[in-house]
Amino acid sequence: MAAAKKAVLGPLVGAVDQGTSSTRFLVFNSKTAELLSHHQVEIKQEFPREGWVEQDPKEILQSVYECIEKTCEKLGELNIDISNIKAIGVSNQRETTVVWDKLTGEPLYNAVAAPVSPGPSDPGAVFPSGSSIPAAGTSSVWLDLRTQSTVENLSKRIPGNNNFVKSKTGLPLSTYFSAVKLRWLLDNVRKVQKAVEEDRALFGTIDSWLIWSLTGGANGGVHCTDVTNASRTMLFNIHSLEWDKELCEFFEIPMKVLPNVRSSSEIYGLMCLGDQSAALVGQMCFQDGQAKNTYGTGCFLLCNTGRKCVFSEHGLLTTVAYKLGRDKPVYYALEGSVAIAGAVIRWLRDNLGIIKSSEEIEKLAKEVGTSYGCYFVPAFSGLYAPYWEPSARGIICGLTQFTNKCHIAFAALEAVCFQTREILDAMNRDCGIPLSHLQVDGGMTNNKILMQLQADILYIPVVKPSMPETTALGAAMAAGAAEGVGVWSLEPEDLSAVTMERFEPQINAEESEIRYSTWKKAVMKSVGWVTTQSSESGDPSIFCSLPLGFFIVSSMVMLIGARYISGIP
Repeated sequence: MAAAKKAVLGPLVGAVDQGTSSTRFLVFNSKTAELLSHHQVEIKQEFPREGWVEQDPKEILQSVYECIEKTCEKLGELNIDISNIKAIGVSNQRETTVVWDKLTGEPLYNAVAAPVSPGPSDPGAVFPSGSSIPAAGTSSVWLDLRTQSTVENLSKRIPGNNNFVKSKTGLPLSTYFSAVKLRWLLDNVRKVQKAVEEDRALFGTIDSWLIWSLTGGANGGVHCTDVTNASRTMLFNIHSLEWDKELCEFFEIPMKVLPNVRSSSEIYGLMCLGDQSAALVGQMCFQDGQAKNTYGTGCFLLCNTGRKCVFSEHGLLTTVAYKLGRDKPVYYALEGSVAIAGAVIRWLRDNLGIIKSSEEIEKLAKEVGTSYGCYFVPAFSGLYAPYWEPSARGIICGLTQFTNKCHIAFAALEAVCFQTREILDAMNRDCGIPLSHLQVDGGMTNNKILMQLQADILYIPVVKPSMPETTALGAAMAAGAAEGVGVWSLEPEDLSAVTMERFEPQINAEESEIRYSTWKKAVMKSVGWVTTQSSESGDPSIFCSLPLGFFIVSSMVMLIGARYISGIP
């Protein structure tokens, strides 16, 4: 019997979406933006000490290989010719820090996370089909808090009237960004120190690690990043679009370990685009004032500010949105980041055992339809935008004897929405023109109760595309549009119309404001729970507390004295 004829669908574009909790590979039809097939693999997070979050760079890389292989198998089963894949984009977690040995390709330490960002909701890369898909490094995950004392020491060196770090990078000095993670590695990991001394070390965010590995690794791999990922390191000048010598000297980072910076859409073996920037492209937010919110491990609300840098006065970040070509202009965005969104659902599942799967949370919340006055502030890694308060920790308050797991589940979903409201309010104040609706994407948007709650709490419509994988779609669009690939047009008249689902507010404005103001009270109660010493030292010794230590020592002396006086042997 003759072999089945392969379906011809025109140029296809793939996208690797490498996030905090999973990796996915998706393949799109470049003419229709239709998702043809995909595969997803969960990846582990390691918590070696309280406040520390790490991942294995080799596991991340292997998950990419597995996803590509399995997706190609699925396309084969659908009779789709994989040779039609003309380019691949990669979207990855942005601030997670990796250091590796360029001679061996081996990690020098685990990946150190940014203080826990999106199920997948991170930066990217692309390479033309036919490129080898081969290959790790030290990685610091974006949710990690071990660098708080480093941040405090560095902040003392910044003049109060001249915050040159923020003016050059658009970022506050925080544990969130890569420079302080790299500084911690250089200060504390001998293997990293030695590799830098011997000129063997390479640094990058996850996109750099994947691009270098996928383009040959130790055998000629390309060490590069794009402007969106570089803008999250705190070493990159977002005005000159170059690594900044003054910033590198301030953080004492040798410039020789840094990757070359490219635009977000060009071929050098691979092209990359940060996850949230990819989502901005995937949501077609090409106009000044357009915004999107991605719901993943964390929440990330970006507003396109066009070609001008807008510096926030209300706790938001100024970042590079995209640069879609070597000779194309750069576009900027205001961004607000929520550390814990989907991660709170995982916490309810893995830590408390309230649910067995992430999907169950919608069922529990639906049973009660209210939190019954219970408020959940999931500040597991402190508060991000707009507070930037590392001393905060998670609290659940307003509990009564009536409160049950359904109310806590509902409060967890509300927490995601309240945090988004805080960022949207800050964005409206900075931009001066309130958003009339919010475009949303990410895995959590499949939860209809969450989307309705978001519309109620924002008191504006929430608009969700029928295909929520806009982060991967954006990476694919940038890859397909790259000069030399040219299979995906980004001209407005050529972009496919996307079917949208719309959620309108269903409560009155007064009720929305009352719930929001009560949430703000709960947030204030979460602040000031930890000090630098208690959060970073990780030393469980009771003698970390001087009064308690003194009490115990004096009690031991008294007991020994009593035994001696009483004559007890």
